[in-house]
Amino acid sequence: MMTRHLLGAALAACLVLPVAARADTAATAGRSAAETWDKTYNSGDMDALVTLYAPDALVIPKGAAISGPSEIKTFFSGLKAKGFDDHRITVQSARETGDVLVLSGRWEMNGPGEGGARKKFEGNWINVMERRPDGWRTVLHTWN
Repeated sequence: MMTRHLLGAALAACLVLPVAARADTAATAGRSAAETWDKTYNSGDMDALVTLYAPDALVIPKGAAISGPSEIKTFFSGLKAKGFDDHRITVQSARETGDVLVLSGRWEMNGPGEGGARKKFEGNWINVMERRPDGWRTVLHTWN
């Protein structure tokens, strides 16, 4: 009877551990990607920022979607030039399926408010990444 329980526990552990390991790997990759994005945007290096995206990536801000390195660089350069900075992403969920990593969480940044005062902006964030030969690259980035 004891052997049967031990075998059952061992089998359960074998089934659960790979899932837990994948979840941990996805969460680590997601946090790393978010930290790199924040650091790169906050530094103002928009040439480096666009390398975090796949060449055919889609960014969907409020309004019309944009795609491609040139449009993505122009969009984020414009935000930075208007005084939006101190960007911070908090990854709350990470799910890896094959070569796709789906991340969600919260974002926040500071920007110009009424009368020249600084204002905190924040909302929900979703990032879909694809594993490419040179690492994870964002293929879809949106927020509200």
